[in-house]
Amino acid sequence: MAFMEKPPAGKVLLDDTVPLTAAIEASQSLQSHTEYIIRVQRGISVENSWQIVRRYSDFDLLNNSLQIAGLSLPLPPKKLIGNMDREFIAERQKGLQNYLNVITTNHILSNCELVKKFLDPNNYSANYTEIALQQVSMFFRSEPKWEVVEPLKDIGWRIRKKYFLMKIKNQPKERLVLSWADLGPDKYLSDKDFQCLIKLLPSCLHPYIYRVTFATANESSALLIRMFNEKGTLKDLIYKAKPKDPFLKKYCNPKKIQGLELQQIKTYGRQILEVLKFLHDKGFPYGHLHASNVMLDGDTCRLLDLENSLLGLPSFYRSYFSQFRKINTLESVDVHCFGHLLYEMTYGRPPDSVPVDSFPPAPSMAVVAVLESTLSCEACKNGMPTVSRLLQMPLFSDVLLTTSEKPQFKIPTKLKEALRIAKECIEKRLIEEQKQIHQHRRLTRAQSHHGSEEERKKRKILARKKSKRSALENSEEHSAKYSNSNNSGISALPPPPPPLPPPAAPLPPASTEAPAQLSSQAVNGVSRGALLSSIQNFQKGTLRKAETCDHSAPKIG
Repeated sequence: MAFMEKPPAGKVLLDDTVPLTAAIEASQSLQSHTEYIIRVQRGISVENSWQIVRRYSDFDLLNNSLQIAGLSLPLPPKKLIGNMDREFIAERQKGLQNYLNVITTNHILSNCELVKKFLDPNNYSANYTEIALQQVSMFFRSEPKWEVVEPLKDIGWRIRKKYFLMKIKNQPKERLVLSWADLGPDKYLSDKDFQCLIKLLPSCLHPYIYRVTFATANESSALLIRMFNEKGTLKDLIYKAKPKDPFLKKYCNPKKIQGLELQQIKTYGRQILEVLKFLHDKGFPYGHLHASNVMLDGDTCRLLDLENSLLGLPSFYRSYFSQFRKINTLESVDVHCFGHLLYEMTYGRPPDSVPVDSFPPAPSMAVVAVLESTLSCEACKNGMPTVSRLLQMPLFSDVLLTTSEKPQFKIPTKLKEALRIAKECIEKRLIEEQKQIHQHRRLTRAQSHHGSEEERKKRKILARKKSKRSALENSEEHSAKYSNSNNSGISALPPPPPPLPPPAAPLPPASTEAPAQLSSQAVNGVSRGALLSSIQNFQKGTLRKAETCDHSAPKIG
């Protein structure tokens, strides 16, 4: 079954999690409005940047669309009169820059389709809902028992993954969810292995994995069907959200921030760690743990979206762990993401930034111990503990799990090897990205230090000292020359002679210059003091009067 055409050769698979930054470079006034020229950059490479032109009305339109998030965003207010004044335009440009900074640094807003399309229209111009509908319609031609009830618009955070509420024609009351996803930048499996592994997912049985009812794939995408759960995910429980609402509305600005009870944290945490250990032992790469990928079924947590790593999709928290070079395997990624999840369960919201310097009061110090081992500066710098180590920590070691369901997930040896190679490729790309970020950070830090006010002052002081030293040396040299020139008319001491020849060298033959050589040696020898004494004891009166015969006077005839 081919429910989608093969992607064109050379198709660029973007990593949608790479942050976009935006800086307003200039503004230009036209007849009745002002345009702002914005430089947008993907990631750390200046080469990967482009210019866009936006009016205030474009910002206003974006801001209206983002109101669903319930955030108070700092868009400068409208002004009808005087909006072409130079001072006003300069002030508005500052306000719009601040607005861009806010939306590009908010983890959820920066990853949403609205912001991506505003900043990068060339790569995000496609209507992914329409594309998904086309593929799903083609799928139903060969599988007529399924029927679409309604699209579940924007319930997830991924731009290239769409959801539809489904039903089976002969069981009209049952509701299911169909998810369709495009390939991502980390898809390293061959087409054949990829399709085989996707179709293997319904056979995976585990008490803490949400069962896949149906799965199929082709060379360019995958389609999976699961039962719809009215209760929603663990994130819906934490944020008290309705599962069918858009992602921005559910999680951007919760009305009430409240963590879970300690017993819930312990039980849910233990269940999630058990399924992570199961997948790690099987050699199945995951790397996509977050609260929206954990379905709540009664008091049981069940993991979702095992297909993401097969599709090569980037992780929700990639922009966090790509900053830390010690988090460089999918196992360590899972542990770090577990830290984020535990933080949300404990405090009812995500951490403001990572690494976390200090943790707010928690229901138990045992919670803080696990958080410190996964989110602290030391943990991010030195590396993550293993899942087995976390299971031994006091927070989870005394949790009793009551389940009779025996895990089953048979992966053929050939596919296990394909998974191992794909996992290594995923990790290799991550390590390379981390290396580039590290080098960029070092360079930026060095440039910032060199250009800092304190550093400039130090360089000025050093230059001033060097200048003074040079001037002093020149002054001393000039004084010495001046002194020598003044004393030359009296009886200047001769300059130091050249070095004496080596002892083994033969004496020079006698010549007419012998007296001068002896005189020079005498000055540098014992007689130097006598010469000085003679000069000092010189008395003018002891000189004989000389008679001169002056013939220079003019003769008068």
